[in-house]
Amino acid sequence: MADKVLMPKQGNSVESCIIVSWLKKEGDAVAIGDIICEVETDKATIEVESSFEGTILKTFYEEDDDVPVHNLIALIGEPGEDISQFSNEDAAEEIVTEEASQVPVKVEESIPVVIPAETVEGKRIGSPRAMNLAAAKGLDIRTVSGSGPEGRVIERDILALTKEYPSMSPAAIEEMLKTGKPAPVKGSGIGGRVLLTDVQKSEVSTSSAVPQGGTTAEVYPGPVQEIKVRGIRKITAEHMFNSISTTAQLTLNTSADASGLLAIRKKFKTSDESFGLQKITINDLILFAVSKTLPKFPEMNQHFLGDKILQFEKIHLGCAVNTEKGLLVPVIKDAGSYSLKSLSDKGKELFGAALEGKSNPDDLSGGTFTITNLGSMGIESFTPVLNKPEVGILGVCAINLKPVQRDGDVKFIPHMGLSLTFDHQAVDGAPAAAFLKALVIAIENIELLTAI
Repeated sequence: MADKVLMPKQGNSVESCIIVSWLKKEGDAVAIGDIICEVETDKATIEVESSFEGTILKTFYEEDDDVPVHNLIALIGEPGEDISQFSNEDAAEEIVTEEASQVPVKVEESIPVVIPAETVEGKRIGSPRAMNLAAAKGLDIRTVSGSGPEGRVIERDILALTKEYPSMSPAAIEEMLKTGKPAPVKGSGIGGRVLLTDVQKSEVSTSSAVPQGGTTAEVYPGPVQEIKVRGIRKITAEHMFNSISTTAQLTLNTSADASGLLAIRKKFKTSDESFGLQKITINDLILFAVSKTLPKFPEMNQHFLGDKILQFEKIHLGCAVNTEKGLLVPVIKDAGSYSLKSLSDKGKELFGAALEGKSNPDDLSGGTFTITNLGSMGIESFTPVLNKPEVGILGVCAINLKPVQRDGDVKFIPHMGLSLTFDHQAVDGAPAAAFLKALVIAIENIELLTAI
């Protein structure tokens, strides 16, 4: 009997992968360990190896297809073998049934679900992450078409929908479910909120339904390259739009005397090799200063979930990395427990994996605060965008000479720009400013900080 090749699950947060390329085609012979295809998550590119020996009898998806994890993507067996009984949904159904029988299904507690956990014939119609996100957005998950196994609604479906889905009252949702009428693009309520009367007036047709998007062909002089938005770029676009449109972001800008940073960096660079400190960077020193300052300001180390806040005791520090495939944010878990050298080593391990496209997806999630550094590009200040549901992100800027009056004289002192964006829904301006001020003191006294 033919052996099944399933789309592998890469970490707890990954629900689907895009097939980038098939390296083995139907009819090709494969051995155990051969690379069958390359797939891309929203985080990294992964090679799918064969666990079987034989011939590729069938592939079930094309390149660029977005495939839910555990779905059947290929069959390996003997040439001429009957495979008519297989479909790309078979394996997914087996996995879902097996998981349901072994693991009690419960809704994640990150966001309180205000809509009942709907099921069909005992099977949940939405993943816990999708149900939580739908609840937070005020959507009824029963109105959403799913792209997961057996039509199961997954997080990606909610993220795609909330770009265009209007805000609806509970009565309007119920009317929509009962009558099958579509939601108008804009309602008569405050801010375009769709009310019961709006749904009652709408016609059962697709003309007034939520727009599904599309492209308009236009002619421009000169060559035009069409680039498909997918993978990391697509996910980043969705996250940035969602972050800006659903949070009250405010940015504070200041600067810190960088004399101490530059001095200690020079000392590390010229130190004896036996200490192993030569590769510690300015970015490492900032990560260290943030990890030691955040515990004093727990309101900055939080997740804002709409009607509740999760405040974390440990610091899980994300750092944005620009890769060939797009922006990734590796997370140093429990960063506050590291010494400066061990933090530097761990960061290089995670950042290197991200640059090579070999990150473990679980290393790219679970952050409680993020740092993004554009200093090497000469940026003096900018507005970082929050990595939801985190409430704070620090932008690190270039070091420039700043005129400072000291003892009646004006001296030019190297200063590093710092830009702190925070969610004003969860954090007031005063505590955010207090954290930034404390961070400035930590940076300006970095040599003392390393001794703590």
